[in-house]
Amino acid sequence: MQTTLSDMRIKRWRVKRQLTQQGLADKVGIHRVYVAQLEAGTKTPSLRTLQRLAKALRVKVADLLD
Repeated sequence: MQTTLSDMRIKRWRVKRQLTQQGLADKVGIHRVYVAQLEAGTKTPSLRTLQRLAKALRVKVADLLD
């Protein structure tokens, strides 16, 4: 099954972990605007970025996907 941008769960976990977009961006080493684009579904993260997001949010990569 192909994962689509709308399947991302980044915002849900970010809010649950009480992080701002800037806070998450700082933990992952990416720009805040990129976090916003990922949450909006307009950008697709690389596998490496997805792994870093999962680590920063203390979840499995699968938890960020539908």
